[in-house]
Amino acid sequence: MTDATSVSQPRRLSNADQNWYRFTRNPTALIGAGIVILCILAAIFAPFITPYPEHVGAVVDFRSRHLPPSADYWFGTDNVGRDIFSRTIFGMRISLLLAVVVLGIAVPVGTILGLVAGYFGGWVDIIIMRITDIALAIPALVMALAVAAVLSPDLINAMLAIAGLWWTWHARLIYAITRQLRSQEFVEAAETLGAGKMHILFREILPNCVSALAVKTSLDCGFVIIVGASLSFLGLGIQPPTPDLGTMVASGSDFLPDYWWESVLPGCAILFVALGFILLGDGLRDLFDVEEIR
Repeated sequence: MTDATSVSQPRRLSNADQNWYRFTRNPTALIGAGIVILCILAAIFAPFITPYPEHVGAVVDFRSRHLPPSADYWFGTDNVGRDIFSRTIFGMRISLLLAVVVLGIAVPVGTILGLVAGYFGGWVDIIIMRITDIALAIPALVMALAVAAVLSPDLINAMLAIAGLWWTWHARLIYAITRQLRSQEFVEAAETLGAGKMHILFREILPNCVSALAVKTSLDCGFVIIVGASLSFLGLGIQPPTPDLGTMVASGSDFLPDYWWESVLPGCAILFVALGFILLGDGLRDLFDVEEIR
Protein backbone atom coordinates (compact mmCIF):
# COMPACT_ATOMS: atom_id res chain seq x y z
CA MET A 1 0.00 0.00 0.00
CA THR A 2 1.29 3.40 -0.91
CA ASP A 3 1.96 5.67 1.99
CA ALA A 4 -0.32 8.70 1.67
CA THR A 5 2.33 10.97 3.07
CA SER A 6 4.76 9.93 0.36
CA VAL A 7 2.49 11.09 -2.42
CA SER A 8 3.91 14.28 -3.78
CA GLN A 9 1.64 17.24 -3.32
CA PRO A 10 1.24 19.80 -6.11
CA ARG A 11 3.36 22.88 -5.56
CA ARG A 12 1.36 25.82 -4.29
CA LEU A 13 1.76 28.89 -6.44
CA SER A 14 3.21 31.97 -4.80
CA ASN A 15 1.41 35.31 -4.91
CA ALA A 16 3.79 36.48 -7.63
CA ASP A 17 3.03 33.40 -9.75
CA GLN A 18 -0.70 33.86 -9.24
CA ASN A 19 -0.50 37.53 -10.20
CA TRP A 20 1.53 36.71 -13.30
CA TYR A 21 -0.97 34.04 -14.31
CA ARG A 22 -3.86 36.48 -13.91
CA PHE A 23 -1.93 39.18 -15.76
CA THR A 24 -1.29 36.92 -18.77
CA ARG A 25 -5.00 36.07 -18.90
CA ASN A 26 -6.02 39.74 -19.00
CA PRO A 27 -6.22 40.99 -22.63
CA THR A 28 -6.40 44.65 -21.60
CA ALA A 29 -3.25 44.43 -19.52
CA LEU A 30 -1.39 42.51 -22.21
CA ILE A 31 -2.30 44.98 -24.94
CA GLY A 32 -1.36 47.93 -22.75
CA ALA A 33 1.93 46.33 -21.71
CA GLY A 34 2.74 45.50 -25.32
CA ILE A 35 2.14 49.08 -26.44
CA VAL A 36 4.21 50.50 -23.57
CA ILE A 37 7.11 48.12 -24.19
CA LEU A 38 7.00 48.85 -27.92
CA CYS A 39 7.09 52.61 -27.34
CA ILE A 40 9.92 52.36 -24.82
CA LEU A 41 12.03 50.18 -27.12
CA ALA A 42 11.34 52.49 -30.06
CA ALA A 43 12.42 55.50 -28.01
CA ILE A 44 15.59 53.81 -26.76
CA PHE A 45 16.69 52.53 -30.16
CA ALA A 46 15.39 55.51 -32.14
CA PRO A 47 18.78 56.31 -33.76
CA PHE A 48 18.97 52.77 -35.13
CA ILE A 49 15.40 52.14 -36.31
CA THR A 50 14.52 55.50 -37.84
CA PRO A 51 15.31 55.91 -41.55
CA TYR A 52 16.40 59.56 -41.25
CA PRO A 53 17.82 60.21 -37.77
CA GLU A 54 19.57 63.32 -39.06
CA HIS A 55 16.16 64.93 -39.60
CA VAL A 56 15.85 65.37 -35.85
CA GLY A 57 17.87 68.56 -36.01
CA ALA A 58 17.59 71.74 -38.04
CA VAL A 59 17.61 70.02 -41.44
CA VAL A 60 16.03 71.70 -44.48
CA ASP A 61 15.20 69.98 -47.76
CA PHE A 62 12.66 72.06 -49.64
CA ARG A 63 12.67 69.66 -52.58
CA SER A 64 11.02 67.05 -50.31
CA ARG A 65 8.58 69.29 -48.42
CA HIS A 66 4.94 68.25 -47.95
CA LEU A 67 5.41 64.78 -49.41
CA PRO A 68 2.55 62.35 -48.53
CA PRO A 69 3.18 59.02 -46.76
CA SER A 70 5.07 56.61 -48.97
CA ALA A 71 7.60 53.78 -48.90
CA ASP A 72 10.41 56.33 -48.52
CA TYR A 73 8.65 58.50 -45.94
CA TRP A 74 6.22 56.39 -43.92
CA PHE A 75 4.54 59.40 -42.28
CA GLY A 76 5.33 61.85 -45.09
CA THR A 77 7.43 64.99 -44.69
CA ASP A 78 6.79 68.35 -43.06
CA ASN A 79 6.94 71.89 -44.42
CA VAL A 80 10.76 71.90 -44.56
CA GLY A 81 11.17 68.37 -45.94
CA ARG A 82 11.97 66.44 -42.75
CA ASP A 83 10.79 62.86 -42.25
CA ILE A 84 7.82 62.93 -39.85
CA PHE A 85 8.16 59.27 -38.85
CA SER A 86 11.75 59.75 -37.65
CA ARG A 87 10.80 62.88 -35.73
CA THR A 88 7.78 61.13 -34.22
CA ILE A 89 9.89 58.29 -32.83
CA PHE A 90 12.35 60.75 -31.33
CA GLY A 91 9.40 62.78 -30.02
CA MET A 92 8.32 59.74 -28.01
CA ARG A 93 11.61 60.04 -26.14
CA ILE A 94 10.61 63.49 -24.93
CA SER A 95 7.12 62.36 -23.94
CA LEU A 96 8.38 59.34 -21.98
CA LEU A 97 11.14 61.36 -20.32
CA LEU A 98 8.57 63.96 -19.29
CA ALA A 99 6.35 61.30 -17.71
CA VAL A 100 9.26 59.64 -15.88
CA VAL A 101 10.61 62.88 -14.40
CA VAL A 102 7.22 64.35 -13.47
CA LEU A 103 6.03 61.18 -11.74
CA GLY A 104 9.50 60.61 -10.29
CA ILE A 105 8.96 63.87 -8.41
CA ALA A 106 5.21 63.74 -7.81
CA VAL A 107 4.84 60.14 -6.62
CA PRO A 108 7.44 60.24 -3.76
CA VAL A 109 6.31 63.69 -2.58
CA GLY A 110 2.62 62.81 -2.65
CA THR A 111 3.21 59.40 -1.07
CA ILE A 112 5.23 60.75 1.86
CA LEU A 113 2.78 63.57 2.55
CA GLY A 114 -0.19 61.20 2.34
CA LEU A 115 1.44 58.72 4.71
CA VAL A 116 2.32 61.38 7.27
CA ALA A 117 -1.09 63.06 7.18
CA GLY A 118 -3.04 59.81 7.28
CA TYR A 119 -1.06 58.22 10.10
CA PHE A 120 -0.42 61.10 12.49
CA GLY A 121 -3.71 62.94 12.03
CA GLY A 122 -4.36 66.04 14.13
CA TRP A 123 -2.83 69.33 13.09
CA VAL A 124 -0.42 67.53 10.73
CA ASP A 125 -3.43 66.11 8.87
CA ILE A 126 -5.15 69.51 8.79
CA ILE A 127 -2.15 71.42 7.43
CA ILE A 128 -1.11 68.90 4.78
CA MET A 129 -4.58 68.08 3.50
CA ARG A 130 -5.77 71.70 3.41
CA ILE A 131 -2.74 72.57 1.29
CA THR A 132 -3.58 69.57 -0.88
CA ASP A 133 -7.20 70.70 -1.21
CA ILE A 134 -6.10 74.18 -2.30
CA ALA A 135 -3.73 72.70 -4.88
CA LEU A 136 -6.43 70.31 -6.11
CA ALA A 137 -8.72 73.27 -6.76
CA ILE A 138 -6.27 74.55 -9.39
CA PRO A 139 -6.43 72.66 -12.71
CA ALA A 140 -3.03 71.12 -13.42
CA LEU A 141 -3.01 72.32 -17.03
CA VAL A 142 -3.86 75.91 -16.03
CA MET A 143 -1.05 76.00 -13.47
CA ALA A 144 1.34 74.44 -15.96
CA LEU A 145 0.39 77.09 -18.50
CA ALA A 146 0.98 79.85 -15.96
CA VAL A 147 4.37 78.53 -14.85
CA ALA A 148 5.52 77.79 -18.38
CA ALA A 149 4.43 81.27 -19.50
CA VAL A 150 6.39 83.00 -16.71
CA LEU A 151 9.51 80.89 -17.17
CA SER A 152 11.27 80.31 -20.45
CA PRO A 153 9.53 77.50 -22.37
CA ASP A 154 11.74 74.40 -22.35
CA LEU A 155 11.70 70.80 -21.19
CA ILE A 156 12.88 71.44 -17.63
CA ASN A 157 10.30 74.13 -16.95
CA ALA A 158 7.56 72.04 -18.50
CA MET A 159 8.46 69.19 -16.13
CA LEU A 160 8.46 71.46 -13.09
CA ALA A 161 5.20 73.08 -14.14
CA ILE A 162 3.37 69.76 -14.38
CA ALA A 163 4.98 68.19 -11.31
CA GLY A 164 4.10 71.28 -9.23
CA LEU A 165 0.52 70.08 -8.79
CA TRP A 166 0.57 66.43 -9.79
CA TRP A 167 1.69 65.24 -6.34
CA THR A 168 -1.71 66.20 -4.90
CA TRP A 169 -3.51 63.24 -6.47
CA HIS A 170 -1.07 60.78 -4.97
CA ALA A 171 -1.20 62.50 -1.58
CA ARG A 172 -4.99 62.22 -1.51
CA LEU A 173 -4.88 58.55 -2.58
CA ILE A 174 -2.27 57.46 -0.02
CA TYR A 175 -3.95 59.52 2.68
CA ALA A 176 -7.24 57.65 2.19
CA ILE A 177 -5.50 54.25 2.26
CA THR A 178 -3.41 55.13 5.33
CA ARG A 179 -6.50 56.26 7.23
CA GLN A 180 -8.00 52.83 6.64
CA LEU A 181 -4.85 50.90 7.52
CA ARG A 182 -3.75 52.71 10.67
CA SER A 183 -6.49 51.02 12.73
CA GLN A 184 -5.72 47.53 11.40
CA GLU A 185 -4.44 44.86 13.75
CA PHE A 186 -1.00 44.52 12.14
CA VAL A 187 -0.33 48.23 12.67
CA GLU A 188 -1.52 48.10 16.27
CA ALA A 189 0.63 45.01 16.84
CA ALA A 190 3.70 46.84 15.50
CA GLU A 191 2.98 49.77 17.81
CA THR A 192 2.54 47.43 20.77
CA LEU A 193 5.90 45.81 20.04
CA GLY A 194 7.53 49.24 20.11
CA ALA A 195 8.18 49.73 16.41
CA GLY A 196 9.22 53.25 15.44
CA LYS A 197 7.03 55.60 13.46
CA MET A 198 9.22 55.36 10.34
CA HIS A 199 9.15 51.57 10.52
CA ILE A 200 5.37 51.55 10.71
CA LEU A 201 5.00 54.06 7.87
CA PHE A 202 7.47 52.55 5.41
CA ARG A 203 7.58 48.86 6.42
CA GLU A 204 4.00 48.20 7.48
CA ILE A 205 1.69 50.68 5.73
CA LEU A 206 3.54 51.60 2.52
CA PRO A 207 3.79 48.01 1.14
CA ASN A 208 0.00 47.82 1.33
CA CYS A 209 -0.22 50.94 -0.87
CA VAL A 210 2.02 49.62 -3.65
CA SER A 211 -0.75 48.09 -5.76
CA ALA A 212 -2.82 51.28 -5.74
CA LEU A 213 0.31 53.34 -6.48
CA ALA A 214 1.21 51.11 -9.43
CA VAL A 215 -2.26 51.53 -10.94
CA LYS A 216 -2.36 55.29 -10.34
CA THR A 217 1.15 55.83 -11.70
CA SER A 218 0.45 53.87 -14.87
CA LEU A 219 -2.75 55.82 -15.52
CA ASP A 220 -0.98 59.10 -14.77
CA CYS A 221 1.77 58.39 -17.31
CA GLY A 222 -0.80 58.66 -20.10
CA PHE A 223 -2.33 61.85 -18.71
CA VAL A 224 1.08 63.49 -18.11
CA ILE A 225 2.02 62.81 -21.74
CA ILE A 226 -1.21 64.44 -22.90
CA VAL A 227 -0.68 67.49 -20.67
CA GLY A 228 2.92 67.82 -21.86
CA ALA A 229 1.79 67.63 -25.49
CA SER A 230 -0.83 70.30 -24.75
CA LEU A 231 1.85 72.64 -23.42
CA SER A 232 3.98 72.07 -26.51
CA PHE A 233 0.96 72.57 -28.77
CA LEU A 234 0.46 76.00 -27.20
CA GLY A 235 4.13 76.87 -27.66
CA LEU A 236 5.03 76.60 -23.96
CA GLY A 237 6.85 73.28 -24.05
CA ILE A 238 9.76 71.97 -26.09
CA GLN A 239 10.94 74.44 -28.69
CA PRO A 240 11.91 73.68 -32.32
CA PRO A 241 13.92 72.15 -33.84
CA THR A 242 13.82 69.53 -31.06
CA PRO A 243 11.13 67.01 -32.10
CA ASP A 244 8.13 66.98 -29.79
CA LEU A 245 4.78 65.42 -30.58
CA GLY A 246 2.73 68.39 -29.40
CA THR A 247 4.87 70.86 -31.34
CA MET A 248 4.60 68.71 -34.47
CA VAL A 249 0.81 68.66 -34.19
CA ALA A 250 0.75 72.44 -33.81
CA SER A 251 3.08 72.99 -36.79
CA GLY A 252 1.12 70.60 -38.99
CA SER A 253 -2.22 72.20 -38.11
CA ASP A 254 -1.24 75.24 -40.19
CA PHE A 255 -1.48 73.08 -43.31
CA LEU A 256 -4.75 71.27 -42.64
CA PRO A 257 -6.59 69.75 -44.43
CA ASP A 258 -4.34 69.61 -47.52
CA TYR A 259 -1.34 68.10 -45.73
CA TRP A 260 -3.24 66.27 -43.02
CA TRP A 261 -0.46 63.78 -42.23
CA GLU A 262 1.76 66.49 -40.74
CA SER A 263 -0.67 66.95 -37.83
CA VAL A 264 -2.80 63.80 -37.72
CA LEU A 265 -0.02 61.19 -37.57
CA PRO A 266 1.94 62.80 -34.68
CA GLY A 267 -1.42 63.19 -32.94
CA CYS A 268 -2.07 59.47 -33.42
CA ALA A 269 1.33 58.80 -31.84
CA ILE A 270 0.26 60.76 -28.72
CA LEU A 271 -2.95 58.73 -28.62
CA PHE A 272 -1.03 55.47 -29.07
CA VAL A 273 1.41 56.11 -26.21
CA ALA A 274 -1.21 57.45 -23.81
CA LEU A 275 -3.61 54.61 -24.64
CA GLY A 276 -0.93 52.04 -23.83
CA PHE A 277 -0.39 53.39 -20.32
CA ILE A 278 -4.12 53.76 -19.67
CA LEU A 279 -4.86 50.20 -20.80
CA LEU A 280 -1.98 48.94 -18.66
CA GLY A 281 -3.34 50.84 -15.67
CA ASP A 282 -6.82 49.40 -16.19
CA GLY A 283 -5.34 45.92 -16.43
CA LEU A 284 -3.34 46.40 -13.23
CA ARG A 285 -6.44 47.69 -11.46
CA ASP A 286 -8.29 44.50 -12.38
CA LEU A 287 -5.25 42.44 -11.40
CA PHE A 288 -4.89 43.96 -7.93
CA ASP A 289 -8.64 44.43 -7.39
CA VAL A 290 -8.04 48.11 -6.73
CA GLU A 291 -11.15 50.25 -6.42
CA GLU A 292 -11.87 52.93 -9.00
CA ILE A 293 -9.16 55.60 -8.94
CA ARG A 294 -10.18 59.09 -9.96
